[in-house]
This record gives sequence, C-alpha cells and structure tokens, in this order.
Amino acid sequence: MIGSFAFRLTIWLLLTANFSWSNVIIGLMITLLLPRGSTSSERLEDLLKGIGKIIVAIPQAYLEAIYMILRPHTQETVYMERVSLGRSPGLIFLDIFRIAFTPKTIVLKFHESNWYEIHKVQQRKQS
Repeated sequence: MIGSFAFRLTIWLLLTANFSWSNVIIGLMITLLLPRGSTSSERLEDLLKGIGKIIVAIPQAYLEAIYMILRPHTQETVYMERVSLGRSPGLIFLDIFRIAFTPKTIVLKFHESNWYEIHKVQQRKQS
C-alpha cells in the first residue's frame, strides 16, 4: 500500500512539475481519493528502477529537443519493443510514460501480447 501511495504521488509530481507545498497537498488528496483497484505485486526495487529511468530521461529529453531544433528530423520509423516479463500494470504505465517523455519517441499502442508499438523520428541516414 505504501509503495502504491508513493508511486501515485510521484507520478502526480512528475506530471505537474510543481513541487510547491500546495501542489504536494493536492497530490496527497488525489492520491488518497483514487480508487485502489486490484493489488499487483510491484516490487519496490522495480519501482525504484523505473523512477530512476525517468530521472535519467529528463536531461535526455532536453538534449533531444535541442538537437531536433538544430538538426530537423525527417525520417520516421515504427518498431515493436517487447515488454519485460512480469510487469504489473503500474510498471507498464511507467514504461510508457518514460518512452513518451522524450520528444523523439511515443508509444502508439500497447498490445496485449506484451509488445509496445513505438513511433520514433530520426535524421535521414546519409547515403
């Protein structure tokens, strides 16, 4: 329960990007009001790894945005990426959030057969 509470509050703070006391209090209230749903077996270690990947993705997102401004990307690719085994719905959401956070990629669809369909922009390869 504590892990789920911390996870929801962390997602709230990341989505709002506002760490003021009033926003933390609003986040606490929303976290308490959200329905619990079915419990999943998220391990704290997996949650911390996922949040660590998001923290690493923040500077990467800024660098990608600057790079896209300086050198426009004209080629698009769509590829499939396999979901790690044993991922709970919360961890799948965290993966999708991390992928979509960077400006070059977005998840188009999550297939129930444990695949992400990802759209990526990149520079045209020089021939």
